[in-house]
Amino acid sequence: MMTWPTGYGKRVLPEVDSTLDEAARIVGELQGPEWILALRQTKGRARRGRDWKDPKGNFAATLVIRPEGPASQVALRSFVASLAVYDACESLTGRREGLALKWPNDVLLNGGKLAGILLESVGQGTGVSHLSIGIGVNLMETPMKEWLEPGAVWPVSLLSETGIQVAPEDFLEALAAAFARYEEQFVTYGFEPIRTAWLARAAKLGEVITARTATSETEGTFETVDASGNLVLNTAKGRISIPAADVYF
Repeated sequence: MMTWPTGYGKRVLPEVDSTLDEAARIVGELQGPEWILALRQTKGRARRGRDWKDPKGNFAATLVIRPEGPASQVALRSFVASLAVYDACESLTGRREGLALKWPNDVLLNGGKLAGILLESVGQGTGVSHLSIGIGVNLMETPMKEWLEPGAVWPVSLLSETGIQVAPEDFLEALAAAFARYEEQFVTYGFEPIRTAWLARAAKLGEVITARTATSETEGTFETVDASGNLVLNTAKGRISIPAADVYF
């Protein structure tokens, strides 16, 4: 059995519209970091206002924390969270083969999208008073094809790719333990060890990829992730750092 991390709260809800919305509703009453797990989520959401579909048996949770530091540093928690999801999958299946991290916030399994991460913050002056880290993982089923945006990585589930069934509550136990470990490392030593660990698990590192924003599209060789968490591409026009984009292979 996993040991629940000291100082982290937990609430498990039979059903909720969105764990991110629930986090926003309860943030004022929280005394410390809190995990919110929904056994059924009816109105999940993903990046850029897209819907996140949650077939029965999949994982939908949000962690609310009170981070210190500027917003640019707080946003690096997406790397902390993706490493935690990766480790949770590895510990529960006993397998690392096929797992990879896709910049900026997806976890892949055998080339398909297994998990997504979404950060939402509550500001206070120039800083962030609370950060909600929404995490969705396809444990049992994959979304229907018609729910996908054009060009998106095809979704897979942990069950379909490994044959292993994992309950949402069990995944939360493993995820919470892994997140607490990486969070302590991040707070103590900064982003560099997190960046190094993330790059060691990065999908398509050294290969040609396409980064697409609302206004532009850039193709280049995925060179690294810099100290600010930006994607660094070597392109025909030189080396380019991209702070936010959707990546296509």
